[in-house]
Amino acid sequence: MKKQLAGFIAVLLSCPLAQAAPPAFAGIFSDHAVLQRGEPLTVWGRATPGLPVKVSLAGATAGASAGADGRWRVSLPAMAAGGPHTLSVSGADGATTLKDIMIGDVYLCGGQSNMEFPVRLSTGALDQFPGNPDLRFINVQATTEAAVQQDLKQPVAWTVVTPKSVGEASAACYHMARRLQQSQKVAVGFIKSTWGGTTIQGWISPSSLQTLPDYASRVAALADMAANPPKAMADEARRHDQWWEAHDPQAKAQHAWRTPQFDDAAWPSLTSESLADFEGAAWFRTSVTLTEAQARAANGVQLGPVDNHDSTWVNGVRVGGGSVHWMWRDYAVPAGVFQPGRNVIAIRVLAGKRGGLTGKAEQRGIRTSDGQFIALSAPWKYQLGMRASGLSIPAAPWEVPNSLSTHYNAMIAPLAGYKFKLAAWYQGEANTGAAQEYETLLPLLIADWRKTFAQPRLPFLVVQLTAFGAVAAKPGRSDWAQLREAQARTVRKDPYAGLAVTIDIGDRSDIHPPQKAVIGERLARAARALAYGEAIAPGGPEAAAVKRAGEDLVLTFKNTGGGLRTYSSGHAIGFEACAGAVCQFVLAVPQGDTVTLKGANQPGTTHVRYAWADAPYVNLYSADDLPAAPFEMAL
Repeated sequence: MKKQLAGFIAVLLSCPLAQAAPPAFAGIFSDHAVLQRGEPLTVWGRATPGLPVKVSLAGATAGASAGADGRWRVSLPAMAAGGPHTLSVSGADGATTLKDIMIGDVYLCGGQSNMEFPVRLSTGALDQFPGNPDLRFINVQATTEAAVQQDLKQPVAWTVVTPKSVGEASAACYHMARRLQQSQKVAVGFIKSTWGGTTIQGWISPSSLQTLPDYASRVAALADMAANPPKAMADEARRHDQWWEAHDPQAKAQHAWRTPQFDDAAWPSLTSESLADFEGAAWFRTSVTLTEAQARAANGVQLGPVDNHDSTWVNGVRVGGGSVHWMWRDYAVPAGVFQPGRNVIAIRVLAGKRGGLTGKAEQRGIRTSDGQFIALSAPWKYQLGMRASGLSIPAAPWEVPNSLSTHYNAMIAPLAGYKFKLAAWYQGEANTGAAQEYETLLPLLIADWRKTFAQPRLPFLVVQLTAFGAVAAKPGRSDWAQLREAQARTVRKDPYAGLAVTIDIGDRSDIHPPQKAVIGERLARAARALAYGEAIAPGGPEAAAVKRAGEDLVLTFKNTGGGLRTYSSGHAIGFEACAGAVCQFVLAVPQGDTVTLKGANQPGTTHVRYAWADAPYVNLYSADDLPAAPFEMAL
């Protein structure tokens, strides 16, 4: 027995002990990172719970102990621009060192697809972009979370700008950063956190959004999704059923159509023309046979794009739904829903013309945990329900791209602690049609981000919407013009906000204008005035006042650069005089810092406006070639 015990101890001692991982930095830190100069620096990460760690950067050190959750956080003093430095964290379990760390200025660039738009697709992309070791960037992974996160879902890697790497950078952000790096002569890092097609509501924290009465219940539902997803999904399914029952008298009787027991033999088979001229409710059903092993591994159903609103069931269990026609439908399916043998997939769609299952047949299938894709190759059956047009089912608060707070939770909140020189925001296309609400939401977002980063005076730059859509032959209503005005009003009320006017560089047929170098240049100019305190106008001409002068109205502009100028005419085009909701174009004569609207001082005239259309023609500029900002001004 003693010999056996001694042998066991000898074997035990010969085995190496499991090595604890060395302390690590949070995912925002990597080699080549840029940290904000002139601000106390916060550095954080993970280590063995309770382990003391020491952080060192450029001769400064700070210590902390990892909490019960393994998180540690230290503060380092503000530092002057310089580098390269090493950033290290060490403890009893080892050390981690990051190299080529620069102290300079850091910019946060957020928004939807126009801020996401990469250098490689922008005007001049075929030109050689020079490398610059003092320009670095990261692209935060596009992801969502129902609850505020402390860590990025995927760590990022800071990338030095080279002719090869720059193609994937945000074009607008890169051109702004490049201009500012040239003028400020310090290292510049820029962070892109964007998601195409998203509304502003997705980028505001739950705590801020729930202060608005219209959002309180939906933010609460989002919290339910974070705490108890099955309950939240069940509540959402009930809400969908209630919506359908309120709009379709046959909805309750159709509940059986989602079940595997329903006999759809009499339903016609789906063809490409089945829904050619149909608008309303449509049902689709198919089945797939799985082996016992496949049913055990099956964990998702993929449908490709569906037009427009869908609810999807597997064997009578609702697994998801969506409301955007171009969004790919790919739903997770809980364990135990798929069964060996026959499985039924049922989909109810609120379709527009040629709607329904608009993707390709090969895009539809069952995903498994071991990487298989089992095609839904059996014929699809369909049945048409009520006819209706113009209806819309409210989206779930976690449903992209119209979700609430989910992008903030996953893509902004994990950056809290990092310091920035400025933030730039290029978004609004997805909110056109709701300008009045946007005028509440944009200031809320700005205040929210400043609070998140503990920088109450963080300079915040807004790219005003460009021109897009049909040309207006006569004055009228414009959702895009109203959204631009909401952006401008927000900036005017905020002493630490700036506006980049882009009304002259849009593409009427492409919502993604490629001239991002011009946008970056205008952002950089606003930044030089706002963030760097240079004695320059932040942008082009802005209407400052209007007065009556006999039969005319006279507008006074600021930021004219020494005088207004026009192109292709001695007159400025796009000015309107309005009596209530009725507006008419008027002759506009610029001189110096003023524009005279000839004969516009008529009885009943209530306000004037300029460039008030989705895609207006404009020709009024400052002496330094910056476009006049669109506006609406009461008399």
